[in-house]
Amino acid sequence: MTPGHTLRLLIASVFAAAAIYAQGSIDTSNWTAEQDHQNMMDQLGIKALRPGPSGNEAAPNHANYDEAKANPYPDLPDALTLKNGRKVTTAAMWWDQRRPQIVEDFGREVLGRIPKNVPRVTWEVTKTAEGKVGDHAVIGKQFIGHVDNSSYPEIEVNIQMTLVVPADAKEPVPVMMMFGGRTIPEIAFPPPPFPRIGLRGAGTAGRGRGPAPAGRGPGGPPANADPPPLQQLIADGWGVVTIAPNSIQADNGAGLTKGIIGLVNKGQPRKPDDWGALRAWGWGASRGLDYLETDKAVNARQVGIEGVSRYGKAALVTMAFDQRFAVVLIGSSGEGGAKPHRRNWGEAVENLTGTGEYHWMAGNFLKYGAAKAAFGSKTANDLPVDSNELLALCAPRLTFVSYGVPEKGDAKWLDHQGSFMAAVAAQPVFRLLGAKDMGVTADYHTAKMPPVNDGLLNGQLAWRQHDGGHTDGPNWKYFIPWADKFLGHTHEGVRP
Repeated sequence: MTPGHTLRLLIASVFAAAAIYAQGSIDTSNWTAEQDHQNMMDQLGIKALRPGPSGNEAAPNHANYDEAKANPYPDLPDALTLKNGRKVTTAAMWWDQRRPQIVEDFGREVLGRIPKNVPRVTWEVTKTAEGKVGDHAVIGKQFIGHVDNSSYPEIEVNIQMTLVVPADAKEPVPVMMMFGGRTIPEIAFPPPPFPRIGLRGAGTAGRGRGPAPAGRGPGGPPANADPPPLQQLIADGWGVVTIAPNSIQADNGAGLTKGIIGLVNKGQPRKPDDWGALRAWGWGASRGLDYLETDKAVNARQVGIEGVSRYGKAALVTMAFDQRFAVVLIGSSGEGGAKPHRRNWGEAVENLTGTGEYHWMAGNFLKYGAAKAAFGSKTANDLPVDSNELLALCAPRLTFVSYGVPEKGDAKWLDHQGSFMAAVAAQPVFRLLGAKDMGVTADYHTAKMPPVNDGLLNGQLAWRQHDGGHTDGPNWKYFIPWADKFLGHTHEGVRP
């Protein structure tokens, strides 16, 4: 390390310490995302961030879609190399040494750490109803997860969750938990329903919004569409949980001093390694799984997690950090999900460090979009980890990566090819742990996606790009039998 580099690190640490000391107690009652973002920049000693590319291809600063320019940093971090350079050659080395290193790097630099003093959640069944999903009788329950706010009564957090299971199940059923707060019109719960969620991110599909229910577009499903995921799952003997992310943590920077993050911080701004919204949503899903472990109708060893778009990112993060989840369906997750940060294609790190999306990540993530700072500048190539390692943290459990096609609205912005490369780069970890991978023999640098609708579904790590849009709806009829096979789940019902 050069003297100049040492001096820059010292200056950066002084800036951070001074900023934290100066914060004291800040009135955040009318806090904006811009104020919160600037506060984090001040803590980190960042003077300027690089702007992210535009998704508008006619804009002067449009995102790159030229594959020849897509890999300025072609090498992803090796999930099976320890920090001291030794190769990981056994499962024990992975679990005892390498996996903790990757978890630490993601926690400190990318996604943030969940504090040790997060208060407990008490689940209350608020409604119970019977109904039919397709031709199948079901029992539905609505829940509120009351988070203990005795340490800071000014902030209340009540997690909204629904569970629907087949009424005729003779034994505990596997369950898919879905992010997005989908309503279940087939279950006529008596009024009043959940309190209305008036927060950004609820209910509209596309970039910048939460996804519409999987398999449904703004005008409803086309006449020849597959049955909704709920109907397919119930017909196959699964249960379904929906959980509302915005009842856990708002999907904006102004909300970082509210929700579960704000409750733990007593309304004050985050520290650089504090958790962002993706980890907060994952924490909420884990608390939902806590309840499911107590419900006799549920096989708690066969609970999955699913999401699309930003909730696809959250589903991947949840699976990576909570090893109790048995299976994940990662829908169109893009940057911050399965897409490598190091790829120069579509959305970039600099988009996630701007005021619109930084709240998903740890404050420290802003450093990698810095153009001018006390520590100099950093790029995506300075990140200690990348998305291939986030996928590797899911191993050897069932991990299904799903995308659509740009022609139908699953934008090029998401970097389908890069996400496939990350999945290929994660294969060696699955193999090391005794799981079957996608069967791709090419090196991730040169591996090309299989044709649309040609899924790689023979292993615990799976990939399928369907011919639909920004949804995982067309993949459910492939996901369900794939999961059934590896979980050993059988059902008398006929899949629609």
